[in-house]
Amino acid sequence: MRSAIEIAGVKVKPGSRQSIDIPLPSFYTHSSVNMPVHVVHGRRPGPVLLVSAAIHGDEINGVEIIRRLLSHKFIDRIQGTLIAIPVVNVYGFVSKSRYLPDRRDLNRSFPGSENGSMASRLANVVMTRILPHCSHVVDLHSGAVNRENLPQIRARLSNDAELEALAKAFGVPVVLNAEFLEHSFRAAANAMGIGVLLYEAGEALRFDEVSIRAGVRGVLQVMTELGMRPRTKRPRKLDSMVANTTRWVRAAQSGILRALVATGTKVEEGDLLAYINNPLGENSEQLFSPVSGIVIGKTNLPLVFAGEALFNIASYEEVDQVASNIDAYNDELDPSTDELLSDEPPLV
Repeated sequence: MRSAIEIAGVKVKPGSRQSIDIPLPSFYTHSSVNMPVHVVHGRRPGPVLLVSAAIHGDEINGVEIIRRLLSHKFIDRIQGTLIAIPVVNVYGFVSKSRYLPDRRDLNRSFPGSENGSMASRLANVVMTRILPHCSHVVDLHSGAVNRENLPQIRARLSNDAELEALAKAFGVPVVLNAEFLEHSFRAAANAMGIGVLLYEAGEALRFDEVSIRAGVRGVLQVMTELGMRPRTKRPRKLDSMVANTTRWVRAAQSGILRALVATGTKVEEGDLLAYINNPLGENSEQLFSPVSGIVIGKTNLPLVFAGEALFNIASYEEVDQVASNIDAYNDELDPSTDELLSDEPPLV
């Protein structure tokens, strides 16, 4: 018989699921604060997958992805264990902010410490209460405020065949071989021998239906790859391709931006991306792509300063194939035609 899993003093028996509130430092109003955790502990042994969201408190697509994931009809029959944390940075989520009240970035505060800053203490809770139970992690993110990301997976794939297989199983057209950032959640988990897939999609403080559907389907496909769900007979329709380099295109002057390309657009070196001019239409600047590739991120705010990052372009040798995959992917996830096993109405 499989053993129960215990988190924060709460035991979850095999074949059951339970919500757990992990106490965090209270607000200065004396109001209590808890991190919500939901555990689905399968009857049969298998991997322990952590799916986390809102490490940046304003990145809310992942919150909805986890809600839909937990309501999926397959979840109660999984092999292994699913640990879901829809809101890691509770403080930032409440204030609609990327940061904690001390203005620190939680994703630059790992592994944290029990007696450090607020961000450090919150990171320490994740590292000591949650990660020791886990074998794999999918961490859900989006672009920052006024910045949009094409659905993509980021992971350090060098010499890690299993993680690369999971990254491709997620099923988004764009996979980035991304090195660790110092004191990030990915880096801290890797130091414990746990591989992390970071899913980026959409924009902060906004729900994006395609990004949400892509995230739900991606996590389910990772669970299938891990053996937590049975494989379906339906073959995958496209292959994910890995990019090793990305490049931000920045504004040479301040002004009003008129963007000409959307995320997911294929661009060639020298293609016109945007115009920048002052409010009178003077001092017009043309912004050209310095490389060939796919636009995987862009600003949505037309008011820009000199040096501001405007377009993020991933370079591929097979750029035409990636562009074709993106078109097929968008068609497949269109709310009116997609084949997700879900009764969820599309958000608008």
